[in-house]
Amino acid sequence: MADPDDEPTVGSVHDPLPEALGLARAAAEAGLGLKLLGGLAVRVLCPDFPPRLRRDQDIDFACLAKGRKDVAAWLADHDCVPDRRFNNLNGDRQMYFNAPSGRPIDVMVDRLTMCHTLDFRPSFDRLPLTVDSVDVLLSKLQIVELNEKDARDIMHLLAGLPIGEGAPPMIDTGRFGKVLGADWGWWRTVTENLAKVPALLAEKPGLLPSAPRYDPLAQARQLLDLAQATPKGVKWKLRANVGDRVRWYELPEEVAH
Repeated sequence: MADPDDEPTVGSVHDPLPEALGLARAAAEAGLGLKLLGGLAVRVLCPDFPPRLRRDQDIDFACLAKGRKDVAAWLADHDCVPDRRFNNLNGDRQMYFNAPSGRPIDVMVDRLTMCHTLDFRPSFDRLPLTVDSVDVLLSKLQIVELNEKDARDIMHLLAGLPIGEGAPPMIDTGRFGKVLGADWGWWRTVTENLAKVPALLAEKPGLLPSAPRYDPLAQARQLLDLAQATPKGVKWKLRANVGDRVRWYELPEEVAH
């Protein structure tokens, strides 16, 4: 029988959020840009919803290239052990550390490159502890083959945050439209995933928190309408003419540490 003390419950030693938030807050107080990404960012943005917990979860951060060396030095000074070989080879785009707990830390520099490339720089300073909420959502919607944890994160964001133009953590429609209007590949993947929301919820109602603040179906439809209406650039239109005949996304590979 599994030891209950080994289960990843909220606030337990196996919950990465307290350590991740402690690092993010201390970095912010030191004037450094070190922002949470991924599932932990979703938990910060939607604190009232049941968290997605799993054993051995990494901590994912973002920083800007202009502050990369200061962030690396600060993490090392705060007992985060760098993978020096990996960071020397890849530090212009990604850095790797082990937190004081031993938990892995990935720091993405300027961009998240997966199926598509998401540049954090235009909206990096909008929130103190996470990248912009629209970037957290886009980082999930850009995944061509959604798994259950990513679908759950999308539902929580659509159920927990308003959509519009205004102060964060609102999902900023202006930023959303600019990303999709500049790149047909982005538009193709994101609209396909938003169109899947009704079927995903019908198949797995548990993806939705029990007390949503907003209707994720209505919010997904609003973003789909925005994607259709947003002005498209010349590059977008040229790529749209090619369509699905050429693959519009990358197949992300795990970078060995």
